[in-house]
Amino acid sequence: MEVSFDKEFLVESLGLPYSAIEDSVIDTSRWSVYHEIVFEYEGKFYRAFYSVGATEMQDERPWEYDDTVICTQVEKKLVQVEKWMPVEV
Repeated sequence: MEVSFDKEFLVESLGLPYSAIEDSVIDTSRWSVYHEIVFEYEGKFYRAFYSVGATEMQDERPWEYDDTVICTQVEKKLVQVEKWMPVEV
């Protein structure tokens, strides 16, 4: 389920993205670092994405050009993954 939050509410009231439960770098470009966060609001958990400048010369703040942020309600689940691993001799 997707929910829209006002950017000012996320930043000023919830202290996001810095107060997020999880914050993972998911990609980079020459100018930006892209993040995925999970945060809690009123007992529910949501995922959102944001980007920041990759160097001190790129003045890019989270959700700088957005008035609203589309977030997806998420839940934590155990996921089993198969992965190729080196053979131990």
